Amino acid sequence: MRTPLIAGNWKMNTDSPSAQGLAAGIATRAVESAGAELLVCPPSVYLALVRDAIGNARVGLGAQNMYHEANGAYTGEISGNMLRDVGASYVILGHSERRHILDESDEDVNKKTVAAIAAGLKPIVCVGELLEEREAGRTAEVIRTQFEGSLAGITAEAMASVVLAYEPVWAIGTGKVATPAQAEEVHADLRKQLAERYNDAVAEQVRILYGGSVKPDNAGDLLALPNVDGALIGGASLKADDFIAIAVAASAACKV
Repeated sequence: MRTPLIAGNWKMNTDSPSAQGLAAGIATRAVESAGAELLVCPPSVYLALVRDAIGNARVGLGAQNMYHEANGAYTGEISGNMLRDVGASYVILGHSERRHILDESDEDVNKKTVAAIAAGLKPIVCVGELLEEREAGRTAEVIRTQFEGSLAGITAEAMASVVLAYEPVWAIGTGKVATPAQAEEVHADLRKQLAERYNDAVAEQVRILYGGSVKPDNAGDLLALPNVDGALIGGASLKADDFIAIAVAASAACKV
């Protein structure tokens, strides 16, 4: 059974009091969604604060990015070992905002993915197409290119610690959401690519999240899809009530 993963990407939001309060609010209500794994990814400067606010609750801690080198003269960067040191177990890599605003390439994402696994972190590797790419009928091509480039050299054994996230760029922060049919089509294709590249066992094991304006009122339909194994949530993760409501929907949609 693939346990649903509900990951909150707080992006460049919150301050110390609000980060602490949000984390505590989620931690207090985590028991309401026993069937799902919960994860919060605050800005890196608040990781330790959020770790302490979570305490012993069943909520994981993740980072939003990392550098591919373990240490050295890389001013302003953060390594996977540093993230582990402050309690992070996951890291988001290749988010569309980093790909399309900060010009990260598939090669950049691949280097970070390799480094994350080496540091003992579980990478959440994001893929997704632009609106013009979807309208041009290039969604499958774009997703395959990102999949192959971002996961180059990753072994079947290493894939056990990798999570994929499909984020249609046109649905992030826009209020637009891929229809269940659109989401399922891409998720099913990603699982097919996993089977082709590795084997059926890997394909059935790897969780594939959907990201793109997921909210309590659409989460149930999306999370009930056969190949959707959770959600990477942006705006709705900044409200404990909304985040928990999505997690509850994921618990209800547990699938084999």
